[in-house]
Amino acid sequence: SLGSGPRLGSWLWAANPFQDRICWVFSTSEDGDGSMSFEDFLDMLSVFSDSATSEIKSHYAFRIFDFDDDGTLDRKDLEKLVNCLTGEGDETRLSESEMDQLIQNILEESDIDKDGTINLSEFQHVISRSPDFASSFKIVL
Repeated sequence: SLGSGPRLGSWLWAANPFQDRICWVFSTSEDGDGSMSFEDFLDMLSVFSDSATSEIKSHYAFRIFDFDDDGTLDRKDLEKLVNCLTGEGDETRLSESEMDQLIQNILEESDIDKDGTINLSEFQHVISRSPDFASSFKIVL
């Protein structure tokens, strides 16, 4: 084992706000502690490499952003995602109305079946229209 998620994340990508989620998603530990074996680590590097397809990258991005692991991105997942991207400090945190408007815009753009959540295929559809996604979803060592 390479150690717990936070320890691994601290030397690999200290500034990445998703480090705990990344370790959780790639961990095959039966302890459920987010620790990674060497094979898990290699799998992670493979997904974040330039040679991984956009489909593979978007599948893992979806899993990382699905904070409650229920197979959909709902309002709570989207709020956590936005907070990870903008920061949790008072000076960067969005107001409640700004957050509501942003999440509404995301759902209007992404929620094709209008069920109030984004499923994997809807997420991949949105990602397919973003030419920079595959090149930006990587870890630079």
